[in-house]
Amino acid sequence: MGMRSRKVILKLRQAISDYLLQKGILASPYSILIVSGALQALQLISIRLLQKGSTVFLEKPSYLYSLSTFQAAGMHLSGIGMDEEGILPKELKEKNNKSERSILYTIPNFHNPTGILMTEERRKEILQLVEKEQLPILEDDVYGDLWLDNLPPSPLKAADKNGNILYIGSLSKSLSPGLRIGWIVGSQAVIERLADLKMQTDYGSSSLSQKVAYEWLSSGLYEQHLEQIREQLLIRREVTLKTLNEYIGDLGQWRIPQGGFFIWLRVFSDLSMREIYSRSLEKGILLNPGNIYSQTNTAFQISFANAAIEDIETGIQKLGFILRGEG
Repeated sequence: MGMRSRKVILKLRQAISDYLLQKGILASPYSILIVSGALQALQLISIRLLQKGSTVFLEKPSYLYSLSTFQAAGMHLSGIGMDEEGILPKELKEKNNKSERSILYTIPNFHNPTGILMTEERRKEILQLVEKEQLPILEDDVYGDLWLDNLPPSPLKAADKNGNILYIGSLSKSLSPGLRIGWIVGSQAVIERLADLKMQTDYGSSSLSQKVAYEWLSSGLYEQHLEQIREQLLIRREVTLKTLNEYIGDLGQWRIPQGGFFIWLRVFSDLSMREIYSRSLEKGILLNPGNIYSQTNTAFQISFANAAIEDIETGIQKLGFILRGEG
């Protein structure tokens, strides 16, 4: 790696360090590893830090069930139920076996796929539990900047006194999917181990992408961009909710997401999920069914981030007809 590339990386690490401080996370540039998005972060952690046969606790449902990252590394996934406040501490405690090597993977902010925001009180409960159980946490916060109503509670990492939490962030969801820049925050010793593996894997993330990320974070443009994104997401969320009320009504159940991209829709229908999926596909609607998130009931995820507003309205209208047996 050339001297110029090293300077770019260090400048970006410092910019991320300053950015994280606004979230209450105190992280030196040397405790931050730049990665090519959150997926690479998960891959590096599963290979270098977790032992084969380890248990990964995670919210159920979770998008992680649709990835092979941890399974390919020989990990066992154990789902923990959720309520309106987030993952259930009591169930986590019951399932955790202290004699096994385990880790908790969680998305506290605007969880994928449900959109749930973990409350501040629940975060305190989880932190107390994992400290007592000596259970490390892998906190995925890629949606944290996409709040719509109110600033979310501080990340779990902000309260980490013992280096027990690895924290993942990314610009891919909030800035551009094509800008594959993310980061892992941990102890310097852990970051050095992960950096060694990353160098063996890809010889470093794109220098151009790192320069772009540095300019966005250090210039104030990123915050301005987020304000515009929130305005657009608010409009899209309201259109989606209005159309759901109009065309789905009492055929489904959903919560109002306080941030992120997703609405988790549970439907009440005599049709099976397979039938709903295939009929929707015939109408040009591609659903993310619950079974890819290890959720077997009739539920699926609606994303209001990218589709044109008229397509959101038309898609939900067609879905309503299908659920009523009219489509």
